[in-house]
Amino acid sequence: MPISQSQFLRSNLILLAGGALVLLAIVVTSFWLTWLSERQFDEVVAVRETRSATADLLSLAQNAETGQRGYLLSRDTAYLAPYTDAVAMFEPALQRLKASAGAAEVAQAEVARLESTLRGKLAELAQTIALAERGGWDDAIAEVRQGAGRNLMDDVRAVLGKIIAQSEQQLQQAIAGQESASARLRWTIALGALVLILLAAAAFWTIARYTHEIIAARSEVTALNVGLEQRVQQRTEALTRANEEIQRFAYIVTHDLRAPLVNIMGFTSELEATAAPIKAYFDAGETAAPAVLEEARTAVNVDLPEALGFIRSSTRKMDGLINAILKISREGKRVLRAEAIDLPATLEAAAAAVHHQASENGDGIIVDCPPLKIRSDRLSMEQVLGNLLDNAIKYRSPKRELKVVVRAKREKTGWVIIEVADNGRGIAPTDHERIFELFRRSGTQDKPGEGIGLAHVRTIVRNLGGDITVSSELDAGTTFSILLPPDLGAVQRSATT
Repeated sequence: MPISQSQFLRSNLILLAGGALVLLAIVVTSFWLTWLSERQFDEVVAVRETRSATADLLSLAQNAETGQRGYLLSRDTAYLAPYTDAVAMFEPALQRLKASAGAAEVAQAEVARLESTLRGKLAELAQTIALAERGGWDDAIAEVRQGAGRNLMDDVRAVLGKIIAQSEQQLQQAIAGQESASARLRWTIALGALVLILLAAAAFWTIARYTHEIIAARSEVTALNVGLEQRVQQRTEALTRANEEIQRFAYIVTHDLRAPLVNIMGFTSELEATAAPIKAYFDAGETAAPAVLEEARTAVNVDLPEALGFIRSSTRKMDGLINAILKISREGKRVLRAEAIDLPATLEAAAAAVHHQASENGDGIIVDCPPLKIRSDRLSMEQVLGNLLDNAIKYRSPKRELKVVVRAKREKTGWVIIEVADNGRGIAPTDHERIFELFRRSGTQDKPGEGIGLAHVRTIVRNLGGDITVSSELDAGTTFSILLPPDLGAVQRSATT
């Protein structure tokens, strides 16, 4: 089904709107997934910062304890350097842990417990170092040996382990969320691109189809223009022929109708002249001379019947001419019905209708027709074939037995040619066109007829959209060729456009 302009515009607007919506969805989804990925990334960074800060605090606690142990064992203040550095860095490291733990949403209770434990550990370290600095080395070592510092350090490691484990869990969740967001972003872009490609392909297909139809329509218009010029030329020629035929018809009608009228007028004058001796006889009465009586008798018995006979024959001729004109006129007004016709069967039926007449004087009628079908008016076909076959039998040659062949074939153009050939008298070349004129006959006029048969045939054939021609030589037979279109309906439709 061809695409109309409104359908083309509507479908392309729908495709463009769909593409715009898909593109908008891709942009919105991409922004959302990018924001989500950035959020997951920030969470990963915060968790890693928490882990780093936790590890730093553990390292500071271990360094401080190492410095304490070295100082107590060696009693050398140089070993206090790790302790001193760790104490100096403790507060910044603790604040860093608190800040990162808040961003990473680590349990604040664990952070508070860690702070309390670390401060207790630092206090224990500071107390033992202070005892040692006052000279109480043994008391300081005894304090260490009590295990309070070790217990605090174990608590620090336990709390730091929980924080690290929680951070690790959050880190894995954040990384998984980031990967999921990235995967969804990729799928969104891929699916969106696929949908856009499909919409673009649909739009391209619609445009290509519409363009193809436009090109095809233009080609068809071009072909129609060429065909239109040919049809205009053909119809102009047909109108020219019709005009010439009308002129010939008008001349023939006026000439042939005028002749009987002239005869009627002449014999009417004779009737008037015939009435004079009759009137003279009646005026003279019984005293009429024998010569007057003889003239009256001659007028009544000879002149009057002769004039009336000629008038009667002229009126019959006029009546025949008028009936012939009416017959052709009615044929032109008859509505043609296009129907499927089996041509071989139709030709056989036409031949069978006159077979008895042909077989009495010759070999009958031979039909040579391959399987052919056309759409035409059946009654018109029967009238044409019947008239041509009647003429072939009527104008047979007395020198030889009658032979009539009816042939049919299809041309390369699809049109059909039907030929009716006989071996009869033939027609002089000068009369080949004349025989198709109304009231015109050819050759010896020894057969009854009014000269309307072939004129009627040509009218019928042209009404069927075809034409009829003749080829003939005197005493060599005649062939009538009928050219018909394969479909009368197509001719009728073309005639109305």
